[in-house]
Amino acid sequence: MQRRERGAAVVDFVLVLVVLVPLFLGVLQVALVLFVRNTAANAAADGARYAATADRDGGDGILRTRSLLQGVLASRYAEQVRYRQVLVDGAPAAEITIHLSVPALGLGGPAIEFDVAAHAVEEQP
Repeated sequence: MQRRERGAAVVDFVLVLVVLVPLFLGVLQVALVLFVRNTAANAAADGARYAATADRDGGDGILRTRSLLQGVLASRYAEQVRYRQVLVDGAPAAEITIHLSVPALGLGGPAIEFDVAAHAVEEQP
């Protein structure tokens, strides 16, 4: 009987590995996308608050957002940062929008594209 079961552990290991490796890589990819999204959301919010201060303008907010993104993520994530003035409940506000493209399969493959935006009511002098 023992001769017939020789190698069964290797087969069982491979069968379990075929299921666990894609599952682990999927969880890792979701974590990467969420990390990039949360980092971009925080950078956009800080950039909008910075642009909304009385002595700053939209260009300062864009530079602040890009600086924060480049400090944590790759510099390609800081390329598509936009600023515009909007009204939030009738009050003038600064809006920073970041367009992101995160690879869906780790380092390669098709990308997941989304926008992250943040608003801050502008200070009045």
